[in-house]
Amino acid sequence: MICNMNILTFDIEEWFHLLDNASTKTEKEWETYPCRINENMDRIFDILERHNQKATFFIIGWIAKRYPDIVKRINNKGYDIGFHTNSHQLIFDQTPEEFHEDLVTGLGYIENIIGKKITAFRAPGFSLTEKCNWAFEILAEQGIVYDSSVFPLRHAHGGYPSFPSIAPALIKTNKGDIKEFPINVGKFLGRSMVFTGGGYFRLFPYCMIKHHTKKSSYIMSYLHPRDMDAGQPVIADLSIARKFKSYVGLKYAAVKFEKWITDFTFTDIHTASDNIEWSQVPVVDLRKKTGETIC
Repeated sequence: MICNMNILTFDIEEWFHLLDNASTKTEKEWETYPCRINENMDRIFDILERHNQKATFFIIGWIAKRYPDIVKRINNKGYDIGFHTNSHQLIFDQTPEEFHEDLVTGLGYIENIIGKKITAFRAPGFSLTEKCNWAFEILAEQGIVYDSSVFPLRHAHGGYPSFPSIAPALIKTNKGDIKEFPINVGKFLGRSMVFTGGGYFRLFPYCMIKHHTKKSSYIMSYLHPRDMDAGQPVIADLSIARKFKSYVGLKYAAVKFEKWITDFTFTDIHTASDNIEWSQVPVVDLRKKTGETIC
């Protein structure tokens, strides 16, 4: 059973951590761009503290390695911490071995800073698709209990339109259960849509976001520090479509976000989980039988 809940999450990455783009792909390219993460985090902290809002922060291992003070600040302020991979690469482009190595490395960076186990995960670009269900077993094996990687519609970097639930569900693997918090969807002119994060949140007018938030019993937001940074540079080699997706609505996003958390109360993933009767949610069974392979 799912009680009414609004969950606030941030993917903690730099403004240039754009996927599927040659000039922003790896650490080698990242070194060529200026840092904006500190001022962007200051903005987020300021807004959250004014409204006494909880949130889960999914942190990239590269951020923890390069800017450990950011991780310390998040932890010291009492916010919930999750993991957003070490190198911010698409999951479906990796082998299981590469994903495992990335997971172990990045978790180590963050856990060594905060001194406790991380149990929540989100894949970059919602790239944990039906083609890489193997990732759930690796997550469970590494102690991940909560996941928020499922985007239950088609998405530019993957998506999981065949996932059987648009609300929290229990994923069973041979290595343990994963409590899945998918991105929520609403209906607009009869079509399913996402409205609670990234470019969708920046694009849609606040009256529409407020209307659909009121109608929804379950909200899973996903915002990034760059989503409220109107002063960030424009990456030159992006296509016209990608530039629109990456830069639309930046000027008013912070104001829109503050209205949202003024009008509604949000919580973090761990607190939300405590209010879910997990024995009553849909079950997705990915457990392998002898001789069976699950893609």
